[in-house]
Amino acid sequence: MAKKKSRKQPAAKAPMTYKDAGVDIDAGEAMVEGIRTLVEKTYSPRVVGALGGFAGLFSLDFDEDLLKRKYHDPILVSCCDGVGTKLKVAFRTGKLDTVGIDLVAMNVNDLICIGAEPLFFLDYVAVGRLDPERMRDIIAGISNGCVQSGCALLGGETAEMPDFYKTKEFDMAGFAVGVVERNKIINGSGVRAGDSIIALASDGLHSNGYGLARKVIFSKAKFKPSDTPAELEGQTVAQAMLAPTRIYVKAVRAVLAAYKRRNMVRAMAHITGGGLPGNLPRVLPDGLTARLKRSGWKPQGIFELIAKAGPVDQVEMFRVFNMGVGFVMVVSPYRASAVMNRLRKAHQRCWQIGKVVKGGPSIQWA
Repeated sequence: MAKKKSRKQPAAKAPMTYKDAGVDIDAGEAMVEGIRTLVEKTYSPRVVGALGGFAGLFSLDFDEDLLKRKYHDPILVSCCDGVGTKLKVAFRTGKLDTVGIDLVAMNVNDLICIGAEPLFFLDYVAVGRLDPERMRDIIAGISNGCVQSGCALLGGETAEMPDFYKTKEFDMAGFAVGVVERNKIINGSGVRAGDSIIALASDGLHSNGYGLARKVIFSKAKFKPSDTPAELEGQTVAQAMLAPTRIYVKAVRAVLAAYKRRNMVRAMAHITGGGLPGNLPRVLPDGLTARLKRSGWKPQGIFELIAKAGPVDQVEMFRVFNMGVGFVMVVSPYRASAVMNRLRKAHQRCWQIGKVVKGGPSIQWA
């Protein structure tokens, strides 16, 4: 009788894991532990509980010694924003510890425009691959920004999305919550013709216009991140393009604390995408506009470099970039000098660049 051939049994396949699909749970847990000290250094006594819960808790009604009520008729204020394609420069250079400052700044600088105190911040970071060391750099920037603005990093979410982002790329969004007394809301309604316009200096591009800036600097002019064009006065291209967005919270709140009457500071504007022409008119009542002196301040070298290398005309430059002015305060003309002195004591460069006049809605240039 012929012998039957035996069939080989297929080798048992190893069970699939989430890590096989590109998501590393262990790396996520290591990341949380790695950022604990960065998060907790932003806490004040108003933070209730510890890192790691399903939600963050914050005590609204008390000041930091927890002894007395701080707000009597509080209005909560919220903002949401991101960093945009400035992240592309961070990817290109590998420097990730400043874009977190940008993320906080883009939110808290909006909050303070109505006189609010930033209370706490939340972040969302989506990555192609979760690398605890890279995440620590990102969160270090966010923590730094929260410390600068006096708000707590109360929570966040990190999503590992290998099918969505390249391995070393990520996107981020931030969410800030603040509070203001109802009778201290600054909304521009008190602006009058003759009011003074004070510009607070930016630290460069901040976080807007990077689509144009990258195209001009890297694609058109072919600069490398390590290049040092004369316009940058010793800075590299990378240093100029990654200079973090300035946080104006402490300087602005110092002015508001010194001048508690609402009609001293009439309006405030964060100068982001759209520049001065797109943002300052937003806080002026109908029938009024701003007359500004272009000679009233000198933009940083990065703006000169982009304008020359493009070339980009001045109208477009002012429509896209902040051009050296990151924040604007509209104040009583009788208090302009005092406000500027207070800003300088808070280490904030500033200039009086114009005044409010009848007209509108477009800015007038003197």
